[in-house]
Amino acid sequence: MTRFIHDEFAKDYLEELLKPYGEVKSSSKISGEIKEIDVLFTPSAQQTSNLELLGLLGRLAESPAILEPFRNAASGDEICDCIQKLLEVKALLRRDAKANKTRLQESDIPKLWVLSPTASPALLSSFNVNQKSGWLPGVYFLGDALRTAIIAIHQLPQTPETLWLRILGRGSVQSQAIVELSALPLNHPYKQATLELVYNLRENLRINQNLELDDRELIMRLEPLYQQDRERAKQEGKQEGERLVVENLLQVRFGSLDKELQAIIEPVLALLPEEFTPLLMQLSREELIARFGRH
Repeated sequence: MTRFIHDEFAKDYLEELLKPYGEVKSSSKISGEIKEIDVLFTPSAQQTSNLELLGLLGRLAESPAILEPFRNAASGDEICDCIQKLLEVKALLRRDAKANKTRLQESDIPKLWVLSPTASPALLSSFNVNQKSGWLPGVYFLGDALRTAIIAIHQLPQTPETLWLRILGRGSVQSQAIVELSALPLNHPYKQATLELVYNLRENLRINQNLELDDRELIMRLEPLYQQDRERAKQEGKQEGERLVVENLLQVRFGSLDKELQAIIEPVLALLPEEFTPLLMQLSREELIARFGRH
């Protein structure tokens, strides 16, 4: 049961990160016997955003991609099923090109990235994989004609470049990635959205009775982060409310907020509401600027 919760999280997570860079289709159906691709990504023709923000994941998104994340280690049969989906997509593209009397460009054919939390040496050997120069440890390529790679997430180095893929790992790998995520600057473009998805995952797991050890540990890991984040959000909301009170009081008394009055808002907010409210109500404009302007 929890595997499906993690599957939905992985698809929502990848869609959230990749949607600024192109078209993302999750649970995309392909013809023939009904099969679903977890995430089918087509990059924008003119890339305006910086893919380097996503590190290794951004590198996967430089060209059309099929992303198949697994909660449990992908088996040989499951990887073969993924390859079959890729071949069916390629066949569909070839038929469309033939119908439109155009030539299918190699660059338009998606690459398949199998994202597995772990991958045993025996499994990797069974696909006769190889590691390519210029790619990180943990990324294993099948023959070029298959346009497929297996990413063993547990083998990826613990660097900022791999963070966004290690979030999809298991156990200590995922826990460490979450710690690194929480340590990112507040203004990082993907931090808060990713944390919200992780917190939703936590809530969905909590309602299940029969949790695996990994899931129980994940909930425990997320609990203090969740509480800290909610406390910070509450504090920010309180500060925003106090700012609105100060601005409204100044506008009511003096008609508008010119540069001199705007300059005193931050110093005024250093006081408690019960301290600044009577001052704003009683002091003249000149007295307020004289008192708080020097700060």
